[in-house]
Amino acid sequence: MAADSAGGSPAARRDRAVRAAVEQGLVGSGDGAEPLVCLLDTDGIRASAAALRAAFAGALPSDTPVLHAFAVKAAPLVPVLRLLADAGIGCEVASPGELALARAAGVPPARIVLDSPAKTPEELGEALALGVAVNADNRQELERLDGLVAAGPTASPLGVRVNPQLGAGTIEATSTATATSKFGVALRDPGAREWLVRAYLERPWLTRLHTHSGSQGVPLPLIAEGVRVLYELAEEINAAAGRRQVDTLDIGGGLPVNFASDAESPTYAEYAAALREAAPGLFSGRYGLVTEFGRSLLAKHGLVLARVEYTKTSGGRPIALTHAGVHLLTRTVYAPASWPLRVLAYDAKGAPKTGAAVPQDIAGPACFSGDLVAADRALPELAPGDLIAVPDTGAYFFTAHYGYNSLPRPAVYGFTAAPGGGRVRFALARAAQTRADLLRESGAPQRDALL
Repeated sequence: MAADSAGGSPAARRDRAVRAAVEQGLVGSGDGAEPLVCLLDTDGIRASAAALRAAFAGALPSDTPVLHAFAVKAAPLVPVLRLLADAGIGCEVASPGELALARAAGVPPARIVLDSPAKTPEELGEALALGVAVNADNRQELERLDGLVAAGPTASPLGVRVNPQLGAGTIEATSTATATSKFGVALRDPGAREWLVRAYLERPWLTRLHTHSGSQGVPLPLIAEGVRVLYELAEEINAAAGRRQVDTLDIGGGLPVNFASDAESPTYAEYAAALREAAPGLFSGRYGLVTEFGRSLLAKHGLVLARVEYTKTSGGRPIALTHAGVHLLTRTVYAPASWPLRVLAYDAKGAPKTGAAVPQDIAGPACFSGDLVAADRALPELAPGDLIAVPDTGAYFFTAHYGYNSLPRPAVYGFTAAPGGGRVRFALARAAQTRADLLRESGAPQRDALL
């Protein structure tokens, strides 16, 4: 998915970045060094964005309108959104906060899509005033849109999200196309399809259809089947209307990520090929396309880097107590079978650690026994001052902090690695949260309010 850049392979850039982060005092045990830092490989992010754009550009007529919109929830950091915008990627937002982030990043309204199952009248009004595309989630939201559209013209493309009800992948909590999913119009419920076709015929301003059938743990054929259902529904609506009323299909995102190795699979090219097999008409040029990828653009390019503070043995098992835990790697700590992550060992100077592999627990700093990044994981035996690195964490992990134990948000840096082993440069994308920040967020200025 993300080809090697002039700075080397992703793994080589990662090793260089770890060493450089120690040498430049970002992390480690030296004066001023933090015990925890998070890194984003900006070359890798750009490569993934380019691979996504190329996969669809190579399969579509050159004049087909295509918007690749990044799912902001995957990494709600303004500098990341700005980087992606510079790489040709828009934003898919699911809240007023995410819309504000996209606008702060300079993303034009015409390159933003609003999806949410609980949009307020105020949120809808703001989106229509700006010209942001909106996908209605349900009948009642569509009725709200009736009133807003009648009140005045809007540049916003409007559509409806549908749930093809095809079933779950291996992770039930993130599967969006189940029979009882909370998202979209349930297309297989009695009378739903007929109602939806009528709703379009009664509203000539509805010009888009949306679905999101993929996510981690969902195989490509099932994702592609959801898009095929969407395409056939668009054809049915347009045939009933006697014209090309639906002109754009928003096919969502949800391409799974390989967390087991550095290999990037499946690729965007493989995804596009699966879509062509399932719904060849999708690539005819008759429909504009919108995609909403998140995890697959960012996950492989994020790295948590944490100091080992102590090591101990309990019940005969070695335990490394580190500064990386549930506040950064929430999904893995609470659901390790669904969200397993690799752990890499480095010495105190940032060099990959060697030696015989010893099964050991990698524990976080939070005050509950389940705060484990990995259990019984075979690694070179860790010692205080060593570093552990957790790759593939650029989406839905450290970018969306969980405030357990009031553990502060760590600094996030983007890095670029000059070719030929040249200098690794870091740019601050999010400052570390200070104690003053924590006190302010925890109501310290209102200390006596409840007395």
